[in-house]
Amino acid sequence: MTVSANAQAILLLTARFGKSDSGANKPLTPKEYGRFAEWLRLHSLTPERLLSGDLQELLQGWQDKTVMVERVGALLDRGSALALSMEKWLRAGLWVMTRSDPDYPRRLKQHLRSDSPAVLFGCGNRALLNSGGLAVIGSRKVSQDDLVYSSRIGEMASNAGVSIVSGGARGVDETAMLGALGAEGTAVGVLADSLLRACSSGKYRRALMENNLVLVSPFNPEAGFNTGNAMARNKYIYCLADAALAIHSGKKGGTWSGAQEDLKRGWVPLWVKQTDDPEAGNKALIAAGAMEA
Repeated sequence: MTVSANAQAILLLTARFGKSDSGANKPLTPKEYGRFAEWLRLHSLTPERLLSGDLQELLQGWQDKTVMVERVGALLDRGSALALSMEKWLRAGLWVMTRSDPDYPRRLKQHLRSDSPAVLFGCGNRALLNSGGLAVIGSRKVSQDDLVYSSRIGEMASNAGVSIVSGGARGVDETAMLGALGAEGTAVGVLADSLLRACSSGKYRRALMENNLVLVSPFNPEAGFNTGNAMARNKYIYCLADAALAIHSGKKGGTWSGAQEDLKRGWVPLWVKQTDDPEAGNKALIAAGAMEA
């Protein structure tokens, strides 16, 4: 797989390649890139065009409180780091998708508009990103009954021809995905970390080879766990699906905040499993507007 010059420019502007990508040279956030990309479009410029020519001249008239021309120039000057990373990622079977690609998930654009991630890294059947499905979310540490329930939901979705969309984390997420895949169904895993490692994992190998699975992440494929990234990716799980089911939520944390954000934004209908666990936030989510499952 080759990566177009336009995709390379977007990667340089928005992706991390190492720990040195911080401070003044921190890659553009989705919001920052959204503002910048819109300005480029209005001035008939593509990100690729910024790789050649005088940057000061090309960006004449551009003004932004955080995205200065000097910062853009420093980010575009990371060609060697990009080349080394891309060689490693592509050799491992990963692909790169940018917001300008025709098969970029349309649901992300519809729900998040300019806040949709500029770049997605992934492996597996990228067509599944536009197939919708049921988002299944829940805590990492749950009862055995909840794990059995999660697996059964995956199987039922498979039998109904519906993809499972989840975060791939241990607990509810992974169990629902494996339940669907074990029943010869399909799944979309939106990972917050360690995409490169997950794509070579034995538990996913068969499903990836049979085009029943796509693993995707807006973050560096080699990034380790980061609480901020885990919280940020929750919205992508909801926005890639047609409906969502929360199996178990705490009264704080990722599942809780993601469900609250969906209820506030109205991305997709949210159902919540009933539970007698006094430590769970399920009842509070139902009281906030979610539907009982």
